Amino acid sequence: MKKQPKKARKTTDFKDDKLWLVGELQTQALYGHEVTILEEQGDWVKVAVHEQPTPKHDIGYPAWMPKKQLANEASFASLKENKPFVLVTKPTVWLYEDKHQRKPFMEISFNTRLPLIADTGDELLVATPSDGKKWISADDVDIYESEDRIPAPTADDLIETGKKFLDLPYLWAGTSGFGFDCSGFTYTIFKAHGITIPRDSSVQATHGEPVEKENLQKGDLLFFAYEEGKGAVHHVGMYMGDGKMIHSPNSSKTVEIIDVFESDYYSSEYAGARRYIE
Repeated sequence: MKKQPKKARKTTDFKDDKLWLVGELQTQALYGHEVTILEEQGDWVKVAVHEQPTPKHDIGYPAWMPKKQLANEASFASLKENKPFVLVTKPTVWLYEDKHQRKPFMEISFNTRLPLIADTGDELLVATPSDGKKWISADDVDIYESEDRIPAPTADDLIETGKKFLDLPYLWAGTSGFGFDCSGFTYTIFKAHGITIPRDSSVQATHGEPVEKENLQKGDLLFFAYEEGKGAVHHVGMYMGDGKMIHSPNSSKTVEIIDVFESDYYSSEYAGARRYIE
């Protein structure tokens, strides 16, 4: 989802494509994610992505997207309100046209939520926003009656979820199993466990409970800022205990675990920590 509508950029170099996204994209919305249209401009719409808190808009994170990617299905919205839902628990999984999972339909991301229509044991029938009913493997999801039935996570739960994405390439503005930016990584880990935190690192750094460095616990979020930690926050990672941090660093790297306070770069820019779980 972009800052503003532009002509598509043509290139055959995937690496160049990823670097071009830096500064161009704002965030990602997952398949079936609810948005509100704020503005229309030709084939593009500016939307607010629900459940991505930001000071930029009261409804959710604002960004532009192609109008053709939107669906307006009252029946899907009703099912989301009245049916249990599946929550994708693997980095990416496939939806299928058929129960025997021989006809792939679409690859979808971790944390995608779709209404559950039928449970046949190993296979589940789910509703989609505009493509009818599809099948998904029961091994790829958890099932919940409602958002508030997602169990409160422990720090170890959050860390184990983060480890699923080790070696996943960084993606600017990413909030999915196809790629994360730093705050998209922490936001999505918490969101998959039923906890909604702000979308951007600079805002994540002003919410939750402040934590002194000597009192850090597993699951705390660590923040890093320019000007030796005194300027604007530009990065976030999750503390794992024993001086280690898991994070999605930058466009030239993948999700990794580092000894954060042994790093000259990160230790010099450390700007504090926040706690979002008990």
